Amino acid sequence: MSSQEVEVLVVGGGQAGLAMSEHLADSGVPHMVLERRRIAERWRSERWDSLVANGPAWHDRFPGLEFFDVAPDGFASKDQVADYFVAYAEKIGAPIRCGVEVTSVTRHVGQPGFRVETSDGTVNARFVVAATGPFQQPVIPPIVPDGAVPLQMHSNAYRNPGQLPEGAVLVVGAGSSGVQIADELRQSGRRVYLSVGPHERPPRSYRQRDFCWWLGVLGKWDADTPPQGAEHVTIAVSGARGGHTIDFRALAASGIHLVGVTGSYQDGKLRFSPGLRDTIASGDASYLALLDEADDYIASNGLDLPQEPGARDFGPDPECVTDPLLELGLADAGVTSIIWATGYATDYSWLQVDAFDERGRPKHRRGVSPEPGVYFLGLPWLSRRGSSFIWGVWHDARYLADHIRTQRSYLAYGTDGGTGGGQDAAATGQSTIALAAAQ
Repeated sequence: MSSQEVEVLVVGGGQAGLAMSEHLADSGVPHMVLERRRIAERWRSERWDSLVANGPAWHDRFPGLEFFDVAPDGFASKDQVADYFVAYAEKIGAPIRCGVEVTSVTRHVGQPGFRVETSDGTVNARFVVAATGPFQQPVIPPIVPDGAVPLQMHSNAYRNPGQLPEGAVLVVGAGSSGVQIADELRQSGRRVYLSVGPHERPPRSYRQRDFCWWLGVLGKWDADTPPQGAEHVTIAVSGARGGHTIDFRALAASGIHLVGVTGSYQDGKLRFSPGLRDTIASGDASYLALLDEADDYIASNGLDLPQEPGARDFGPDPECVTDPLLELGLADAGVTSIIWATGYATDYSWLQVDAFDERGRPKHRRGVSPEPGVYFLGLPWLSRRGSSFIWGVWHDARYLADHIRTQRSYLAYGTDGGTGGGQDAAATGQSTIALAAAQ
């Protein structure tokens, strides 16, 4: 591929790139997908061994294909998820090239489109879709200096307890990843400290319905994008061991020592915020609020779903919550490893166009950037709460494919073979408006 022309170049061969490919193909738009490694590579090589999806198989999939080896209410393993996307790429005949990295995208001067430099030559593309997703650059806060403990790693590098040196472990982060890793380490016999920050704590299921179902019927997956800076909400939920509700009191009772938000480090000691009890209570409030909404929905719709009074019963606050540890001497506590389950940042250094704000964040409206011809897909809150989830990215891709088809029709107007482009563009534009209204 020393030099190639393509109408639409999709960068990234994970769930976002494949969803985009399907909808572009359905719209008759020529395109190519470039993936620097394998399809859905992050599921295979950047997740711990025992990871399973946090949503049931009936929900966490594309509409056109069910999981063939997972029961509808089961939770697919990370390898099953990766295999699913490989099978989906084959099903839709995605024009994907693996092992090709995009190194730069720049706008052509004096002509439409973009020059795309890759590890395998140059591509000239009229449209570019950045479908690399949100999990690009692991974030480790600069709190604990190198060498303070034998091992520090981000959760994306963690695989299993045997990977760590002997000794206690501090896990920083109370989202799904941090909680599941802490629980696995505790079950392996490790002494574990878990640093807990603000979070939402939905029930895994309530009154015989999974929380994914509740978020759907209550309209929460379709919640509008909040203001910038308020987008991220840490959700503590687990599909591990058949799925269960995260209960921080139960984690403490199992032997995990809960601490507050990790704050600062000095002279071998790590300090934590004193607000752990309030943080736990806030998570409880979000949990109970969802139960209240679910009960109201059942009553107003006359559903015959069994009562679950025990769902509202909390055990007593453990001592680590009522009398929180505010300082921990790492050596004294025998902590030899710190795992930072502290999220990711995006990295669009390869996309050298005017589509970012002063902090380097993508500027867009439902994935359509202010740089004509550039699109973003797979980001949290791209159009709604569900945008970064498997099913949500599929629907966002449909909107972007329709937008691209509209723009192609306008550009074709008045060209050879494109005299009817204006009518097609008008019709397609109406389709876009109708889709936006429906969603």
